[in-house]
Amino acid sequence: MTDLYLAPLWISLRTVLVATFVTFFVGIAAARWMARYSGRLKSVIDGLFIMPMVLPPTVVGYGLLLLFGKNGPLGKMLLHFGTTIVFSWWATVIAAVVMAFPLMYITARGAFEQVEPNIQDAARTLGASEWRVFWTVTLPLAWPGVAAGTVLALARSLGEFGATLMLAGNIPGRTATIPVAIYFDIQAGEKSQALVLVGIVLVISFAALAAIAYWKGRTPRSKGFLIT
Repeated sequence: MTDLYLAPLWISLRTVLVATFVTFFVGIAAARWMARYSGRLKSVIDGLFIMPMVLPPTVVGYGLLLLFGKNGPLGKMLLHFGTTIVFSWWATVIAAVVMAFPLMYITARGAFEQVEPNIQDAARTLGASEWRVFWTVTLPLAWPGVAAGTVLALARSLGEFGATLMLAGNIPGRTATIPVAIYFDIQAGEKSQALVLVGIVLVISFAALAAIAYWKGRTPRSKGFLIT
């Protein structure tokens, strides 16, 4: 395999791993908070969290460009530190996180809402802190849904195109992820190269889904820890 394929593969793998890691923890935190939050703004906040899932990726990418561009609020702040996000590798990560977050959030939130409150209350009566209740009771019981959200976030990060192209552009060896490389290969008439990259995406996606499904099947749904 030549650098022609290795470069987009390496960029995509790094982007997917970092984006999935960030989305996992940010999504869980947001989902847990919203599962317990009952304020008047719940519907508004929930809508804001889910919005990237229903908006066209190019619209999300344009919004990120306005935010992180040299005239944007975050862009100006970063310029004071001598750095910029637009057309950098971190732009691919940010675009992937923003687009994958709704899938992780909505799936994890549904899983947390299905956990029986009495089980959590029983752990509290035994002296467990809220932090310990979450990590040893709530999360293990909600794990099938959380794992499903993680897989969806990973798949969404791997396939992200529109927002990535708007914010990161197409810089070979730097920001050209596999989806971006496929698009420009087809535009250039390099269909054989595009086909190889498509095959790589299919293999990675299938391997990830199969591994997570196998692992989930071997994990008891009621797995947890005894509070003593």
